[in-house]
Amino acid sequence: MGIFDRFKNQMKGSKAKDTSDAAERKANEKTGNKHEGQVDDAQQRIEGSLGMDRDRHEQP
Repeated sequence: MGIFDRFKNQMKGSKAKDTSDAAERKANEKTGNKHEGQVDDAQQRIEGSLGMDRDRHEQP
C-alpha cells in the first residue's frame, strides 16, 4: 500500500478536512496568496479524488 492509499483511507472525518485546510493555508502563505485560486482548485480536486465531499461556494 502506497502513501497516497494510506492517506486516502485516513481522509474520513474532520481531521482530514482540518489537514487539508492547513495545507491550503500553508501553500497560500508560502506564495503570498498570489496563487490562491489555483491552490483552492487543487485542494478541491484532491479532495474530490479522495472522496471528500465538501460544500464549496464559487468564488467570483
